[in-house]
Amino acid sequence: MSTLIAIIYDKADTAEKALTELGQMQKMQLIQLEDAAVVVKNEKGKVKVTQTLEKAVTGQSAVWGGFWGLLIGLLFLAPIFWGLFGALMGALFSKGADLGIDNQFIKDVGDGLDPGESALFVLVIEATADKVLPEMAKFGGTVYQTSLSKEDEQTLKQALEHDQISDAAMESLDEDLK
Repeated sequence: MSTLIAIIYDKADTAEKALTELGQMQKMQLIQLEDAAVVVKNEKGKVKVTQTLEKAVTGQSAVWGGFWGLLIGLLFLAPIFWGLFGALMGALFSKGADLGIDNQFIKDVGDGLDPGESALFVLVIEATADKVLPEMAKFGGTVYQTSLSKEDEQTLKQALEHDQISDAAMESLDEDLK
């Protein structure tokens, strides 16, 4: 079961930097993410949402749609038309899919941000907490919502507020995330 964590940052670019760091840690197999999203509210109050899972699915659907369209087009002697048509339809159908983190929840949090703030949403499948939390603590932030237990949520909040976390708290969180 995945754990949802939403963190609010004071600066617009901090959530993207934190997500980049999580991506690096995922490459090192310290954390496994199911989905992630970044919301930035600029100084004019405009909200921009960037989702990782839905963007990947849209591209993948367009490729498969293009492939099947091209294949059908070969039968009807119009491969370019049907290939483009299939790619367009695949992309359009996947745009409507709400995968991973609930889009309405992301939008609601984004609307509640103050101008110049950002938020990071992650669905964590598994994490090595004693390695991940100290790296994420560098970015600070405030935990907005999580599906962690109250004890683990407090440990996460402490990690974001302080540079050092007690070893006992880290071991406890590491066991719960596995």
